Amino acid sequence: MNSTPGRVLTAMVTPFTPGGDVDYAGARRLASALVDSGSDGVVVTGTTGEAPTLSAPEKLRLWGEVKDELGARASVIAGSGDNCTADTVELSREAVRTGVDALLLTTPYYNKPTQEGIERHFAAVADAVDVPCIPYNIPGRTGVNVTAGTQLRLARLGNVIGVKEASGDLAQIARVIEGAGPDFRVWSGNDEDTFHVVSMGGYGVISVATHLVGRQVAAMVAAAAAGRTGEAAALHRRLLPLVEALFCVTNPVPVKYALGQLGVPVGGFRLPLCDPDDASAARIMAEVRRHTIDLPIAARA
Repeated sequence: MNSTPGRVLTAMVTPFTPGGDVDYAGARRLASALVDSGSDGVVVTGTTGEAPTLSAPEKLRLWGEVKDELGARASVIAGSGDNCTADTVELSREAVRTGVDALLLTTPYYNKPTQEGIERHFAAVADAVDVPCIPYNIPGRTGVNVTAGTQLRLARLGNVIGVKEASGDLAQIARVIEGAGPDFRVWSGNDEDTFHVVSMGGYGVISVATHLVGRQVAAMVAAAAAGRTGEAAALHRRLLPLVEALFCVTNPVPVKYALGQLGVPVGGFRLPLCDPDDASAARIMAEVRRHTIDLPIAARA
């Protein structure tokens, strides 16, 4: 088991066949290509992986296939969170049996629990498994923020090793970094925030943009972590227009569309997600074509 999943992780899309089934062979190829192009590991069946449209058997097979593909070469983090604590515990236990290195656990959505309820939810999962757990704070999707105070209490749990922070609240993130100490890792959950989060002591990023520019994001994170702020800032500024294009409509629509246009066989979407409108599609590809793509050609066959 990798106790440290890595600084640069890709929230991987889920490839589908033309008929809409999960393309497990394609997922293996893509995961390997992402690692070859700068990622320390992959998050499988997160938001970017269209997790809400996948069945539990599909998720379990995906986690096992990708871990079998990557082995000890890179980390595999299973997105096993749900808005029901009992279901999350059960699925997380099954995820561990597939061999994954860690779990990404989204804040329960729609329920809008109190901070105490959120803390109890994550504690229940952490208590049920023996792999590292990473809570995922994304209030724009879940409807509730995990406050700095709650995150700091979670940091005291033995196998809660860090948090994916996508609140966009840099002041809150700074309080977590300052209060939790160096052993608690804060990954940026927003590509546009990565430079800022790492520069003020965060650990890394769980990224969408690394599908396309993994080596460049990794270089930015390494520079920021080493205190080479000017170098990191220049990379951040150069990549920011691409990041903005990749989020011009709901993630993962832009990145999956871009991959398909580049010849990477990832298939389409499961409803309620669908292809971008013509104007958005044009914007996405106009920006993508301005950048050097790090994903190896092997991922496109």
